[in-house]
Amino acid sequence: MTGPIRQRREGGILEVTIDRPKANAIDLATSRIMGEVFRDFRDDDTLRVAIITGAGEKFFCPGWDLKAAAAGDAVDGDYGVGGFGGMQELRDLNKPIIAAINGICCGGGFEIALSTDLILAAEHATFALPEIRSGTVADAASIKLPKRIPYHIAMDMLLTGRWLDVQEAHRWGFVNEILPADKLMDRAWELARLLESGPPLVYAAIKEVVRAAEGDTFQGTMNRITKRQFRTVDILYSSEDQLEGARAFAEKRDPVWKGK
Repeated sequence: MTGPIRQRREGGILEVTIDRPKANAIDLATSRIMGEVFRDFRDDDTLRVAIITGAGEKFFCPGWDLKAAAAGDAVDGDYGVGGFGGMQELRDLNKPIIAAINGICCGGGFEIALSTDLILAAEHATFALPEIRSGTVADAASIKLPKRIPYHIAMDMLLTGRWLDVQEAHRWGFVNEILPADKLMDRAWELARLLESGPPLVYAAIKEVVRAAEGDTFQGTMNRITKRQFRTVDILYSSEDQLEGARAFAEKRDPVWKGK
């Protein structure tokens, strides 16, 4: 597929590559395309896992395209169905997404990475929230980052815009693994295949519960689980896969997940 967003599909895995030379920055039109891509991924029952990465060796994504903004793209314009970058505001996105960070990851690009479930990074990857220098707010990061890493480290990034190398990012816990650049995508696909082989209904329940728990008490979320008030949990508890998991354990064999 040509254009700013490339897709590669293999079995139940979708690889999405941001390809906008020179830096993979995202304008309104690209964001809308990404929203359509991730909406289709969400709604396609044959797809289980997605990988998002950037083209080239220098940039994953620097976020908002300031040149497009200077040319007339409004910062509060139409980003598409999933919000900026296509996924961070996409409702019911209950499938695992892996970010493969192949270089500079800053601003809205960092916010896209924070919207994924697992983050792999090349040894030369760097991270920052430089919005403070362009007179705007890193909105999604301001909401998410203080919940993911120590408050004072998050505020340091937000208030100063300083850069973190990949080792520090890993130390603070928002990078899962550091890889040599030439091994990054191999590892992303290896991990994607592992997730592809897993129970999709369980993954969906995990993602819905985790999202809900961010804004609720422990007991409040537990009550909703036990009362089957989450749609994904209700589907899981009535599914063939739930029975298959128990049978496979009892029969000492690998389960065969059908997603139903």
